[in-house]
Amino acid sequence: MSEPTQGARRLRVIVADDQAAVREPLAAVLGLSDDIEVVAAAADGTEVLAAAAAGPVDVVLMDLRMPVMDGTEATRRLAEEHPEVAVVVLTTFADDDSILAALSAGARGYLTKNAGRQDIARAIRAAAAGQSVLDREVQDRLLATVRTKPTPAAAQALPADITPREREVLTLIGQGLPNRAIAQQLFISEATVKTHINNLFAKADIHDRADAVRRAIAAGLA
Repeated sequence: MSEPTQGARRLRVIVADDQAAVREPLAAVLGLSDDIEVVAAAADGTEVLAAAAAGPVDVVLMDLRMPVMDGTEATRRLAEEHPEVAVVVLTTFADDDSILAALSAGARGYLTKNAGRQDIARAIRAAAAGQSVLDREVQDRLLATVRTKPTPAAAQALPADITPREREVLTLIGQGLPNRAIAQQLFISEATVKTHINNLFAKADIHDRADAVRRAIAAGLA
């Protein structure tokens, strides 16, 4: 369990899965975290939107295949109606179409249900902080997919004001490394990595980690 900083509020999370046998134990386990509070459990996308509207909510842990309204459409609606709410996909599906559809809809993280409790909690915290976390299998499939799709020449070039360190960080993102591994490889803190990523994204008009992977590959860095 991680300890929240003194005085910090708990992250408010919705757990969405159409199977009660998955949804309820997951909500119970996440509720044991010191810094996470499960405020609602939803069986489909319409219930997610209703719970988000009742708010406040920080993160939705979203299954993709649900009746009435699926997770991809719910993610898209959340991005439009409640952009302050981050979405982390947790699903058994790691095919290219599911991954790209969810990330395009606005999901900030994508995990398979092989992920452990600590990985899920870490992804929730990262999403709430504006970062992206992708399961290793998802990273590998995304890299493979991006490499087969050419990027327009205009998007390949990186701005001239990107620093050598920011270029290094983008290279490692393109290789699928999470922030902790980047910090270890460059012998800097995770906080410094986050600063470099924020600056890089702003300079290069990169929207999320999946977009960063595409740009790294297009620029020949990965």
